[in-house]
Amino acid sequence: MNCVIISAALILLAGLLFFEKRESVKGLLATKPLLSFLFIVTALLQTHNNITYFYIIFTGLLLCFAGDICLIFFSNKKVFTSGLGAFLAGHIMYSIAFFKFGETGRLMFAVGAAGLVAGTAIFVLLKSRLGSMAGPVCAYIIIITVMTISAASFKNNGMHNPIGRNLVFAGALLFYISDVFVARHRFVQKQFLNRAIGLPMYYTAQFMIAYSTGLITV
Repeated sequence: MNCVIISAALILLAGLLFFEKRESVKGLLATKPLLSFLFIVTALLQTHNNITYFYIIFTGLLLCFAGDICLIFFSNKKVFTSGLGAFLAGHIMYSIAFFKFGETGRLMFAVGAAGLVAGTAIFVLLKSRLGSMAGPVCAYIIIITVMTISAASFKNNGMHNPIGRNLVFAGALLFYISDVFVARHRFVQKQFLNRAIGLPMYYTAQFMIAYSTGLITV
C-alpha cells in the first residue's frame, strides 16, 4: 500500500509542479488537496504502537493540510496569513510530539545554535520586505526553529527505532529548508524555481513524519 501511495504522490507532485509553473489555481485545486491528503492517509495506514505520538502528529498533519489549501491562494494576504497560522499550529503539534518522546543531547544544542544563527539571518534579510507581516513571520521562524530542535531531541532518544528517528530529523530539516523557499517566493522573488525546489522537499518531509507514526513504540 505504501508503494501505491508513493506512486500516486509522485504523479500528483508532477501535476502540482506543472500547474504551479502555469499559475493555474484550478489546476492547483485539482492536485494539491489530493497530494496533501495522501500524507494523512499514510499516517492512518501505519500500525500505531504509540497512540499518543500518533494523535499528536496526526493533528499536526491535519493543520498542515489546512495550510496547504490556504496557500493555493498565495497572493491573497489574508488567506496566506491564515495558512501561515495553520502551519504554525502544525509545527507546534510536531514540536510537542518530538519533545515529549525526545531527550537532550549534543545534537539538540548544536541544532539550536545553528537554528538561532540561521533564523536571525533569514529574518534580518527579509525584514525590510515584510511590512505588517514582520510579526507573523518572526513567530513562524521561531516555531519552525523550535520544531527542528525538537526533532534533534527526538533523534537523541536511542530507545526509538533508528529509522523513525532519522525520518523525523531529516523531515524536520527538509521542512525548514522548504519554508525558506516559501519565504523567498512570497517576499523576495516570485519564480517557479522556488516551487520546483521547495515543494518536493516539503512533501518528502510530510511523508517522512507521517510514516514515523508506525515506527515509534515507546
